[in-house]
Amino acid sequence: MRMTEATETSIVVVPHTHWDREWYLPFQRFRLRLVALLDEVIDRMEADPRQHFTLDGQMAAVDDYLEVRPERRERVAALVREGRLAVGPWQILHDEFLCSGENIIRNLELGLRRAEELGAAMRVGYLPDQFGHCAQTPQILRLAGIEHACVWRGVPSAVRTHAFAWESPDGTAIRTEYLPEGGYGNAASMFEEAGRYGDGQNGDGKYDDGQAAGQVVSQVAGQDAGQGDMQHGVGQVADAELLPGRVADFAARMRAWRPEGGPLLAMYGSDHTAPASDLADQIDSLGGGTRLDTLAGYMATQDTSTEGLLRVRGELRSYARANILPGVISARAHLKQAMSRAERLVERYAEPLDALWWDGSAASFLDMAWRRLIEVSCHDSVTGCGSDETAEQVAARMAEAEQLGRAVCDLVTAGLAAAVPFDGHLVFNPTPARRTGMVVLDVAAEGEVVLEDAEGRTYPTQTLEVAATTLDDAVHPASDLPMVLNRVFGRSLFGQDIRDWTVSGRTLTFFVTQRAETPFDIADVREAVRDAEGEWRVVTIADPRRTVVAQVEAPPLGVISVRPVPGTAAVERPVRAEGDDVLDNGLLRVQIAEDGTFSIAAAGGQTMDGSGHVMDGLGHVMEGLGRVMEGGDLGDTYNYAPPRLDRLVDTPESVEVRAVSAGPLVAAFDVVRTYRWPARGDLVDDARSDAEETVPVVMRVELRAGEPFVRLRVSFDNRCEDHRVRLHLPLPVPASSSFAEGQFAIVERGLASEGGCGEVPLPTFPASAFVAAGGLAALLEHVTEYEVTGDGRELALTLVRSVGYLSRHHNANRDQPAGPELPTPKAQCRGERVMELAIMPYSGADPGPDAHPGVRAHPGADVLAAAESFRHDLLTAAGYGPSSAPLPPARHGIEVSGEGVVMSSLREREGELELRLVAEQPGPTTATISGGVTRPLRPWEIATLRLPRQHPS
Repeated sequence: MRMTEATETSIVVVPHTHWDREWYLPFQRFRLRLVALLDEVIDRMEADPRQHFTLDGQMAAVDDYLEVRPERRERVAALVREGRLAVGPWQILHDEFLCSGENIIRNLELGLRRAEELGAAMRVGYLPDQFGHCAQTPQILRLAGIEHACVWRGVPSAVRTHAFAWESPDGTAIRTEYLPEGGYGNAASMFEEAGRYGDGQNGDGKYDDGQAAGQVVSQVAGQDAGQGDMQHGVGQVADAELLPGRVADFAARMRAWRPEGGPLLAMYGSDHTAPASDLADQIDSLGGGTRLDTLAGYMATQDTSTEGLLRVRGELRSYARANILPGVISARAHLKQAMSRAERLVERYAEPLDALWWDGSAASFLDMAWRRLIEVSCHDSVTGCGSDETAEQVAARMAEAEQLGRAVCDLVTAGLAAAVPFDGHLVFNPTPARRTGMVVLDVAAEGEVVLEDAEGRTYPTQTLEVAATTLDDAVHPASDLPMVLNRVFGRSLFGQDIRDWTVSGRTLTFFVTQRAETPFDIADVREAVRDAEGEWRVVTIADPRRTVVAQVEAPPLGVISVRPVPGTAAVERPVRAEGDDVLDNGLLRVQIAEDGTFSIAAAGGQTMDGSGHVMDGLGHVMEGLGRVMEGGDLGDTYNYAPPRLDRLVDTPESVEVRAVSAGPLVAAFDVVRTYRWPARGDLVDDARSDAEETVPVVMRVELRAGEPFVRLRVSFDNRCEDHRVRLHLPLPVPASSSFAEGQFAIVERGLASEGGCGEVPLPTFPASAFVAAGGLAALLEHVTEYEVTGDGRELALTLVRSVGYLSRHHNANRDQPAGPELPTPKAQCRGERVMELAIMPYSGADPGPDAHPGVRAHPGADVLAAAESFRHDLLTAAGYGPSSAPLPPARHGIEVSGEGVVMSSLREREGELELRLVAEQPGPTTATISGGVTRPLRPWEIATLRLPRQHPS
């Protein structure tokens, strides 16, 4: 049957699959299906030149397939070269808020390279299923030479046509194709037998809790494991009489989004599906108005200009058009911690060390680390919204990435530490600016020491712990002495080197040290006790050692060496503990309240910013900081959902304050609050259980000399299920917005979110390095969920969110399932939970007609500098050169300065140094790099520079 009305409008049908590499099933079980699907797709495409296929915009699917089918590489490449199989540009479809901006760039870089190796990369920023989009994506895409983006979720209601101009904070805009009327599956059912498409996805591209979902659960349980959801869309031939009506209906719906005319984009595919076997014949039956193509082919017909298009600036996190599933930010928080830890180690330690101080031989280790970091950035991986089995494998790959980064750090620092005497230490500064920071060192010392560098400068220390010197003291019968001497391996005893030994009467004494240079032979000891009789006392005595903390000044991206010498030195601005409730470092004064919360004020009684400047006109003391709020959560990994009969707990049963250290470099208290929390949720009554658990929450409050922020470490044994625990921080000034750092930007967000689709638009958001509002900044170690609550008067940070299902069919904050109702008991996150952060006052408030002059809303360079220091500790390595060797002089790396200029990465590339900088501020600035290089930067500009690389001597 031929089309009449529908063919008046051109329809471009793009057959594709959306391939979740891992989700409710782990990677290898999904890969089995991928191989079967692509075997069939490739065979069909080779047999029928009319066929086209778009492989989801991610090279991971291609690589995963060719690892199993290496003999098919040339066949795949031929289809790519012909332009009928579209691959890339991404290596994987990432979550844009749960990885670093650098990870996003490396993802795109790797995907483009791998696709070009096969013949051609799809030059479309295809982002079909990400749970919102970060603000700098347009700039990242344009820097890679890509002129089109394509999105579904997060698009605001202001977008009423199929295309809009998406603009990054720096002003870079990209033409963006919106996927209305069902997202990446808007034509999923057009050519299929009714109800036969995808992973339980309905015609709107949303998860359907009907038959398909039931099939999914049975597959997870082990049934139909070799077939599965792929069959829902493969080879199912549509009824020819239904096709014209379906196409006409599609055209009518889509014309409203393209009133000016032009081709309509029909995304024919869904999760883990292949096209119908007779697709090309069905297209031919429709006449000339409908054709098959790839997404790249469709985009090639579209103007790249953004002229005349609606401009949408910044991130896309609106609930108006589709669910954005914000609960993934807080699901399985340990994955977010592991991701951030591994990214920082590779980006800011391993790569710069290799680029500046090594010979490049570590490149393969860094490549492997990046492969794993990119893999786990997938939108169903780091998000934690997969099965427990998937989450375990994701965590393992994150750990491998961290271990690879650590291995490179060990390699380079060991090489440098070979020139440092073994009683000294090497210190590396990961910041591209001279910096004074704290280091914790194990040193040989009988009394108090200072650290001394090669130029004779001394640094004060504070003793944290004195090690025991008597390691063993026991009496043995003489007959057991041979067995006792078997404890010695070479010259090692109890992990230390034997430097001397004596026999006095019936006492054998070993003297051990970290490293001995005197001769030793265990045979001499055996000979000395060969004729021993009676009972013998064997004593092992270690040289005196102590753990100290010190403030060390280190050159930018450089190294300095220090060694302990006897003596003391005054701390210029010491921190001290006063009584059992006050910490004061001359910048900030912290006081613990009876309820376990604390207050912050300037040491002189006025509130101060991060540079120690008095915040004129504000004069507020921040009180009630650190309140812990626990409440129910009957939601799932995708969406928080409190029970109808919730019970909130924020009052502890008891409070105890324990002194930890008193200064002069570090002073801290442990505040132990004991709570009674409901043990679990009650799904039947939509409430919380009557049974309770006793949970002590330990909050370490720490102040360091010279730091303009208070460090917190919150830890507890999570013994409860189905709940959310948040840390509340009252703001010194009511806020009408928040500022969150992440992915090369500081994004301002209001106190509410735009709704309109099927989710309750909760104003919970992600932040990476920090979130700031109303004069308070929370410095963060990992991506953290936050909300400004109480009409702008409090900042709440999620510590843990415990849920028992991947998705629940009935979620109070979402009208449709987001996946199968699969139990995920490990998503309850039982066990020890630890979160570290810092609280910093800064000169920020909501500007307005009555605002004091000079008060700014946007956090400035002081907050950026504090976040840099908090997130990037100085790295140390013990020296192992000869004890007589002098300390080597300090060595400088690269120095970068400029208001608001942040270093994202420094690596060796093609024999040069590649330095990536970002202007994270709303005004123009200039980056100055050592060697006389300057680079003007637009506000929020990402700039990549090439510098000459000097081979390290």
